Amino acid sequence: MLAAALLLLPALAHAQAGVAKGLRLVVPYPAGGGTDALARTLAPELAEALGQPVIVDNRPGANGIIGSEAVARARPDGGTVLMTIASHAINPLLYQKLPYDTEADFAPVTLVAEYPFVLVVHPALPARTVKEFIALARRRPGEIAYASSGNGSGPHLGMELLASMAGVNLIHVPYKGAAPATADLLGGQVQAMLNNFLASASQIRSGRLRPLAVTGGRRSAAMPDLPTVAEAGVPGFEVNGWYGLLAPRGTPTGAVGALHEAVLRALRRPAVAERLATDGAIAVGSAPAVFAQTLRAEREKWARVIERARIRPESL
Repeated sequence: MLAAALLLLPALAHAQAGVAKGLRLVVPYPAGGGTDALARTLAPELAEALGQPVIVDNRPGANGIIGSEAVARARPDGGTVLMTIASHAINPLLYQKLPYDTEADFAPVTLVAEYPFVLVVHPALPARTVKEFIALARRRPGEIAYASSGNGSGPHLGMELLASMAGVNLIHVPYKGAAPATADLLGGQVQAMLNNFLASASQIRSGRLRPLAVTGGRRSAAMPDLPTVAEAGVPGFEVNGWYGLLAPRGTPTGAVGALHEAVLRALRRPAVAERLATDGAIAVGSAPAVFAQTLRAEREKWARVIERARIRPESL
C-alpha cells in the first residue's frame, strides 16, 4: 500500500501543476440524467486527485451542442472539460452546420466508461419480452412512441436500428436529456425508451419501469438475468453508449495528461467502481490518443446507421 501511494505522488504533483486552479466539468445535459450522475460521482474524486475544487456545470440543450460550444470556446488552460456521450460524435452527421468542429476544436482526454442501454417500457404496455414488444409494434404500426435524450443521441439511433432490424414502425419523441425523457415515460406519455442504468435503475428496481433487454453484446453484471436484445429475438443487434472527457483545443499536453491521470485515479476508487458496476457501466480510462481513435470509429459506425435509417441532416 505504501509503495502504491508513493507511485501516485508524481502523478498528483503533475496534476496539480498541469491544470488551472479549479476545474469546471461541463455536462451538456440536464441534472438528474446519467451523464450528470456520473459527473457528480467523479467530481469529488477528481477534486481530491487534483488537489483543487471541481464544479459540475450543467449546460443542457440542442442535443449537447450548447454545452459543447461552451467548452470549445473556453480558455484552453486545463480549467474546463466536457463530460460527453456518443451524441458528440454523431451530431456532425445530423446537423448541417455546428458552431464548432467536433474533431478540430477539442482535445480528447479519456474514454471514462462504456455501458449498454436497457430497453424499458411503461408497465401498462402489454409486452414483457422483446418478441412481445416487436409483435405488438407490428400489430399497431406507428402507434407506439419511444422517448430519447435527443435527436441523434445513442438511444434515438439505437431504437431506429432496432426498428429497422425488426421491421417495425415506431414514433420518436426527442427530449432535452434522459431525465425529462424518463419522466414522461414514467407518466405514460410515451411507451418505451432505450435508457442507461444510471438514469433508470431505481425505477426498474421499484417496478415503475419494465426492463425487456440490454443492448450490449453480452449481459450486464447489473442485471445478469436480463437477456440481450440479440438473445431476445433480434440477432446481431448491439449498441453501447459511453462517457468521455474532452478539453478545448490548444489545452497544454501537460494539462491533458494531468486530467487523464486524475480520472484513472478516480476510477480506482471503490465508490466510483461500485457506482459504475451497480449501474451497468464498465470503467475504461483510455489514453487520449486511444480515445481519439474511438471517436473516429464512432463517427463511422453511426454514419452507417443514419444512412440505413434514412435520417437527414437538419438545421439548428
